[in-house]
Amino acid sequence: MAEQNKLLVEGKDDLYVVCSLLEYYQVPEVFKIKSKDGIENLLETLDVELEESGLVRMGILVDADQNLAVCWQSLRDRLHRFGYTVVPQDPDPLGTVIVQNDLPVVGIWVMPDNHLPGMLEDFIGFLVPDGGRSLWERAGRAVDGIPPEEKQFPPERRSKAHIHTWLAWQEEPGKPMGQAITARYLDPDVAEARAFIAWIHRLFEIE
Repeated sequence: MAEQNKLLVEGKDDLYVVCSLLEYYQVPEVFKIKSKDGIENLLETLDVELEESGLVRMGILVDADQNLAVCWQSLRDRLHRFGYTVVPQDPDPLGTVIVQNDLPVVGIWVMPDNHLPGMLEDFIGFLVPDGGRSLWERAGRAVDGIPPEEKQFPPERRSKAHIHTWLAWQEEPGKPMGQAITARYLDPDVAEARAFIAWIHRLFEIE
């Protein structure tokens, strides 16, 4: 089954977070996960991935970043060129699944939630448990309180600085996001995580 189904992700952080969620929800291993080392490489090699012999179902996990519409259009354009004519104008809020005759089924999840701009780290922010919200807000204030002349990261990377500041203040400081899910610093049972897993089940036809 693994050769017939795969999930493409932008990078290793995505891979480890997905693996931790799949483990928590006991999702059977019916697909392999491939890290593409960045959105540019993922998009540039999409045709090659779709042409793989025996491919039945393929998921694509990408960040919306600052403009979800631009991200979505990039994916639509490439899928159209490959022959997909039924790609929706906008992402399905519950995760898109595209079924086209004689082509592999393609699913798309745009982080964080198929609706908002952002990235993996914004999705992880949904997983901060209620008991950690006070510290979460404090971490956000700490990040925003850095004087502009001392801030080393661009505004679009604020969510990365926020989550990693919060993780640095946990019982075992600095755990990567995937491990933080396993350690239950993060709550994998929130609605946003359940929606993502439901999309995985739909895409790969998991009962």
